[in-house]
Amino acid sequence: MRPEIRPDTSAASTTLLAYALALKHVASSGAVDQPLLGKNLALICAREGPDAELFRKAGSALGARVTVLRPTLGDSSSLAEIEQTARVLGRLYDGVECQGLEPRLVQQMRAAADVPIFDAVASMEHPSAHLDAQLGGTDQQGNRLFIVQAILMETIL
Repeated sequence: MRPEIRPDTSAASTTLLAYALALKHVASSGAVDQPLLGKNLALICAREGPDAELFRKAGSALGARVTVLRPTLGDSSSLAEIEQTARVLGRLYDGVECQGLEPRLVQQMRAAADVPIFDAVASMEHPSAHLDAQLGGTDQQGNRLFIVQAILMETIL
């Protein structure tokens, strides 16, 4: 299992920025690059909002299929149930984005899954959000898209 990329080190930030800048360059040239073609991503969220839309758009633009799932696990879920769910998700998907789930639950899923389990990677509260400004330009939403895509590529490829 690969852990989620946490850009709290300069090396991780540099790598993510390099991926994001490359993606931005490809997009600005009009070329279509879909390195996640054939990959399946799950988006677990209670309701869809801007963060869910950003994750869906980021994955789809890279060629992945993104499936939205409603959360069925919660505080009353046993560790065995959480681990079993994570293992099943790992068989079905190449990566799972969790939005609005308790951090403890996401950590337990991450420990049991064989695929990356993200904790609100498309959120402005994610540690990678500060990297947007370093991509330049005025389109912060577009820059955020490239950062999320870079995280997906770094962890799934």
